Amino acid sequence: MSLHAQLSPEAQARLQAQRRNSTISSLIIALLVMTLVGVILLIITLALPSKEIPQIVTYQAGTDEQENIETRKVATSTERKPSAPSSSMAKVIASNSASPTAIPVPDVEVPEPSTDFGDGESFGSGWGSGGSGSGGGFGNIPAAMKKRCTRADRLQRLNSNGGNEKCEDSVLSALRWLKKTQNADGSWCTSRKTSMTGLALLAYMGHCETVSSEEFGDSVLNAITYLTNKGMKQNGRMADDLKDKHWPYEHGLTTYALAESYTLCVKTFGENLPNLDKVVEKAGQYLINHQHKSGGWEYNYKVDTARGGDTSIVGWHVQALKAMKHTGLKFKNLSRAARDSLEYMEAHQVSSGAIAYSKKKIHDDGTSLAAVGALCFQMWDKSSHSVPRKACRFIDKNMKFDWNTPDSDIYGHYYAAQAMINYGGDYWKRYNKLFRDQVLNNQDKSGMFKNVAKNGPINAKGAIFKGSKDVANHYRTCLATLMLEVYYRFLPATGSKTKG
Repeated sequence: MSLHAQLSPEAQARLQAQRRNSTISSLIIALLVMTLVGVILLIITLALPSKEIPQIVTYQAGTDEQENIETRKVATSTERKPSAPSSSMAKVIASNSASPTAIPVPDVEVPEPSTDFGDGESFGSGWGSGGSGSGGGFGNIPAAMKKRCTRADRLQRLNSNGGNEKCEDSVLSALRWLKKTQNADGSWCTSRKTSMTGLALLAYMGHCETVSSEEFGDSVLNAITYLTNKGMKQNGRMADDLKDKHWPYEHGLTTYALAESYTLCVKTFGENLPNLDKVVEKAGQYLINHQHKSGGWEYNYKVDTARGGDTSIVGWHVQALKAMKHTGLKFKNLSRAARDSLEYMEAHQVSSGAIAYSKKKIHDDGTSLAAVGALCFQMWDKSSHSVPRKACRFIDKNMKFDWNTPDSDIYGHYYAAQAMINYGGDYWKRYNKLFRDQVLNNQDKSGMFKNVAKNGPINAKGAIFKGSKDVANHYRTCLATLMLEVYYRFLPATGSKTKG
């Protein structure tokens, strides 16, 4: 027999009341703790340093003249991204507005930089069409670009291809000089701001500095923003002065730099640059649509003049076409435009291997434009064609480089550096010995490259600078920087057939 204690009704009521009170108290305490945590997080968030975000200006599409301007603030966010150029954090620009990008070039009648290639004679598997085993060049540009995006990879390529650590240090010094001399609005220089901004972007891209880069990301972002606004305002036509007959030089360089930026920043690293694709498409299609019937490009984009254009303008446009192709964006008649431009170039080569400026007229000694022609063919996977072979042989025999004499044609040598590393073999070894230390030894402590001799080509042809010292300094520094980046921007040839 067992005894069971039974609570009275009053005791049961009190017990249930205690349980209810305990439950309510627990809920209140939990809510108070959650509120406190939220307040603490809010205080921490407000205490973080804020960063001024650049604005992208959008313009209503339509007329060729200035349209209605609307300013919208760009929203930025930070996300994790693999293999970022200088840091593991990627800044992403988001916008609801339309905004293109513009990059003009000085009105020069001389060749300019490029950042893409094709396969070369005696290249082995490094260049070309990007088939199985292809490691670089235009054929597989994203992979080749990524290979320039770590210091270890850059130094490995430098050491393998005839460079050294001084080349890397020199490039970084120049990029820091560019960062210091950038205008508040994201541009460079006091005149020809669009083209000079484009050249700076090419120098940054050559070192894999994008919007995500820790040291140079803001500089790149501000430059792209400036050019985006410029391009939107002018409906895809990329130049400071559309009434200047030389503006096709600027448009060609601009389109080339925009396509390079799109491929590296957007396509390769996934950075969100709103409407950059639209601008590349618009600027690129304008370029294609205004090709001269000769296959070249002419001043003011006239399409039926007797002169038919000149080789230096064609060089910029061929580079732009190849960079456009690598974006993966849509362009009408791009392949036909490239084919016609190479036919134009072939028609201007003379028996020595030199390439004429126009109508078989040799410009200076012919080596600069020979380098332009060689590179154009190499970029389109035609390095075994007779034009680049004859041109590189001519360069090997005739090209000179002495910074402190008239033999200091910086733009000609920028083309030659690319064409000769592409060709490879003994030609490249001899050319590398000719130019490398000349460039390294003529950079001052600020990072800028020193002025050339007073009688040198950069001054003799100085109409493109129109007496503007800051433009001349900037232009020369960008081209010299791009020359030193050639070691890791592309894979070199094997040289098995080029014994010279």
